[in-house]
Amino acid sequence: MSILVSAHVIDTAVCLQAFRQRQSVRCGAMVDFSGLMRQDEQGCPVALWLEHYPSMTERMLNEHMEQAKECFGLLDVEVRHRIGRIEAAEVIVWVATAAAHRRAAFEGCMYLMDYLKTEAPFWKRNIGPAGPEDWVGARTFDAEQRRRWERLFSMPGAPFDAY
Repeated sequence: MSILVSAHVIDTAVCLQAFRQRQSVRCGAMVDFSGLMRQDEQGCPVALWLEHYPSMTERMLNEHMEQAKECFGLLDVEVRHRIGRIEAAEVIVWVATAAAHRRAAFEGCMYLMDYLKTEAPFWKRNIGPAGPEDWVGARTFDAEQRRRWERLFSMPGAPFDAY
């Protein structure tokens, strides 16, 4: 399990290769997700500025990674997250999960991404053609997805015995 929060560009191919190499023969499935900076809704190039409070960010990410490992039976988890200025088409976040079975790997990855999109202590600001814009909050859809996990975790039998 590892976390890296950095201003350096994330090379997902290198990250995935290293993640794959450290998996044991117990691993039957790996899922990785890359979140990219995209153009705005009008097709204009924008950048993103991300800030964080390092000790709080790492502590909270560790807690959620441990929870994902326990609840989904994950064998391994890795999170890479950018900070600073991120240009269009660059990777903002990369998450990888490994598990004995595909469902656990997929759902563990989705759970972590829903947490990162809604509650992780990162502060984001769009930078448009005219300069810095307002700080960005979680979208309603992302918050709904996060609440879905809370409902599932509160159900009898959680952590999930199926994993």
